[in-house]
Amino acid sequence: MSARRPLSRRDLLTQASMGFGALALNTLLAEELKPHHTPKVQHVIFCYMSGGVSHIDSFDPKPRLQKEAGQPVPFSIDRTMFNDNGSIFPSPWEFKNYGQSGIPVSALFPHMGECADDLCVIRSMTAKFMEHAQANFFFHSGQPFNGFPTMGAWVSYGLGSPSKDLPGFVVLGSGEIPLGGINIFGNGFLPAVHQGSFLFPERKEPLDNITPKEPAEMQRGRLAFVDKLDRRFLESNGPNMQVEAAIRNYETAFRMQAAVPELVDLRNESEATRKLYGMDSDNEYKAAYARQCLLARRLVERGVRFVEITMVGPKGLGGGNTWDQHGGLKSGHAANAFVCDQPIAALLKDLKARGLLDNTLVIWSGEFGRAPFAQGKDGRDHNPSGFSLWLAGGGVRKGTIFGATDDYGYRVTENPLDIHDLHATILHLLGINHERLTFRFGGRDFRLTDVHGRVIRELLTA
Repeated sequence: MSARRPLSRRDLLTQASMGFGALALNTLLAEELKPHHTPKVQHVIFCYMSGGVSHIDSFDPKPRLQKEAGQPVPFSIDRTMFNDNGSIFPSPWEFKNYGQSGIPVSALFPHMGECADDLCVIRSMTAKFMEHAQANFFFHSGQPFNGFPTMGAWVSYGLGSPSKDLPGFVVLGSGEIPLGGINIFGNGFLPAVHQGSFLFPERKEPLDNITPKEPAEMQRGRLAFVDKLDRRFLESNGPNMQVEAAIRNYETAFRMQAAVPELVDLRNESEATRKLYGMDSDNEYKAAYARQCLLARRLVERGVRFVEITMVGPKGLGGGNTWDQHGGLKSGHAANAFVCDQPIAALLKDLKARGLLDNTLVIWSGEFGRAPFAQGKDGRDHNPSGFSLWLAGGGVRKGTIFGATDDYGYRVTENPLDIHDLHATILHLLGINHERLTFRFGGRDFRLTDVHGRVIRELLTA
């Protein structure tokens, strides 16, 4: 028999995985992928408005639409999703300038308007795809296809989780899954430990199979037995990424059994905090979204790197694309805004009051915008040629507007950006050089930003 090669430090920690070994391996991996520069933030909360919020009805007012309401469109129109294009359709909502910054926000979002001086509104985002599933994958992973790691997975892979008891990437699942399916939150070719872990705070079991079906001693013994088999496999075959990920998943799941019930137990939150978020609302959807936002704060308090909040849709507006009003824009957008406006504003205010906004980046966006002309009587078709989103938190210029669309809100005319630029900027704020965070798969090095992207330094503080 040939002599067995000496074990490296990494091999030893991999094979001694249960207890100390798993924790040490996680630490080692984090050391190997530590931040490239001093981070501005430690956490990200992503409020995803699936379906495509209308920018010209929220954060990008266009007075010219009012002046030319009902008139034929005076510019060339790109192919739309349904090619049912009507006349100029002005916003049904008035805009108001908020705060010292004077950022205009429509009447859809009065609570977010109160936070205007903490927002960095980007009006010049573009998307390359007008279909929901492709656009959702593109916004999350930088690729329009299934099978690529999402933002949260890349962040978890790059930085690990500071929490001993919770994963690095958590998806709050009270809302519906965006079109494209659960892999929008997937790990792709990264180790499985980095995929989004779903929590359902309104369920008896917020995490699937979280309630032990056997005594802790028996469960620990069973896990130790599985670990023994895994270690034998690793000793015989050498390091294996999938087995290592499975070992760490076992350990994380075991610790989450104690951590998750405490996390989702909101009885120790004050009545004032509950009301701030809107948890006392008679509207079940608003109360559910409020619970997600409050839990997002509790997750970052406990060290989770990346939290995504799913959009809860009123009846008749579901299907994973809640903001997709091809008809009934006024009623649909109003219902959605009522659900999320107060809870998101409360999240910003609560984070700020607790000193957490300085080390947390909050993102609000859909996958594309809406057209300035009518679809049918009172709807808007998809518009990937220009839309708005906002950022808030550490390292971001507060009370600012960046970029612009034309007088109709149709195409970007100033400082065009795409998702690769946004991804590069998010990673930069977390202390990661987007060109250096790579993973070798299929014979080439992949990264979140592919071969594109630039850090949008105009949005950042010194």
